Amino acid sequence: MTEYSLSKVGILIQQKKYDAAEKILRQLLAQEPTNIHYLALLAELNLQQDRLEQAESVVEDAIGLSPDTAHLYFIRSRVDIQKDKYDDAEASIRQAIELDPYTADFFAWSANIKLARKQYEESLRLANQALEIDPENLLALNVRSTVLIKLNRKEESFQTIEGALRNDPNNAYTHANYGWGLLEKGDHKKALKHFKEALKNDPDFDYAQKGMIEALKATNPVYRLFLKYSFWIGNLSAKYQWFVILGLYFGTRALNALAEANPKLEPFLVPLIILLVLFAFSTWVIKPLSNLFLRFNPYGKFLLDRKEKISSNFVAISLLVFTTGLILYFFQSDVRYLFVAAYGLIMMVPLSVMFIPSKYNTLFIYTIAMAVLGVAALATAFARHPVFETLAYVFFFGFIAFQWLANFVVIRSSNR
Repeated sequence: MTEYSLSKVGILIQQKKYDAAEKILRQLLAQEPTNIHYLALLAELNLQQDRLEQAESVVEDAIGLSPDTAHLYFIRSRVDIQKDKYDDAEASIRQAIELDPYTADFFAWSANIKLARKQYEESLRLANQALEIDPENLLALNVRSTVLIKLNRKEESFQTIEGALRNDPNNAYTHANYGWGLLEKGDHKKALKHFKEALKNDPDFDYAQKGMIEALKATNPVYRLFLKYSFWIGNLSAKYQWFVILGLYFGTRALNALAEANPKLEPFLVPLIILLVLFAFSTWVIKPLSNLFLRFNPYGKFLLDRKEKISSNFVAISLLVFTTGLILYFFQSDVRYLFVAAYGLIMMVPLSVMFIPSKYNTLFIYTIAMAVLGVAALATAFARHPVFETLAYVFFFGFIAFQWLANFVVIRSSNR
């Protein structure tokens, strides 16, 4: 009877019928409250529902009862990842491997963590080690495929992922992973097919939904160039990401100084400076603007979440303010309308990234503060109040500071 109940719990979890699974587990635990297998399943159940505190509490209790059970550390590692505690996650999975060095899932999960931390060679080594134990381990095959893409070994990558699909042709994660690999390679049409297949098997799979959004937006050739840049800089470590950003910033300033010091070179340097500034600006706003256009797509509009829609709306409003300011300046020749245009243009940047997760919602609060400050500056400008100049300076310096803060948050979130 117990074996039948446990089997039923496993099936119910796979079917995402969590309430029914938990009911059976609670009944079993009422009879054997210290049963490690039951506790592991309960922790897994909570983890599947993103009830991280409960999952952590249950798995810690289980480890206290059975500190030599390797699978418990595997579960704890997965909880740690969900809580963005990457060092703790690595320590937990190392403990699992020490206790049981013959389980492929442990090596595959460790490889997955190394992949997230951009330690590609180590990730590949661990994925290969998992596949030595179990050549059909799906997580190891998927990690290996992704790592090989990052290492620019594309043919090997696609051979690996195609092998994973042969083992399980309906696996949503494998199809989504294949799609992301194809996107990085530049084949958005084929990627779209795999994202569709992933969503057919799991309609709520966020990883596939995000991939579908990017594949749909990649039908635009301009966005394809941006996507190529995003993959390139995203694969760099934090040190090199900062090197690119600082190089772009100081390079632009150096070119500007050179143009001012050499009038003969100015006609050649100014277009290059403008191009670099436009490129830097476009990397901030292209995503929400493309999301705005995606909302007119019969499929894409269902893929965007609430925050993405709100951000794209506000960026569109800012673009309208910018355009209106320029038109009014053209007809009125009133310099104050240039500030209206500048306000609209500048606010596109913070509004595009305000929902990126940050400690204490720093980016969101900063965006609101900038919006209010800018409106106050505009009001004093049209009231011809002398405080306008001070507010305008604070607003512009605030914008410069925001870019460094946002870069810090984005780079930190992509480097664990």
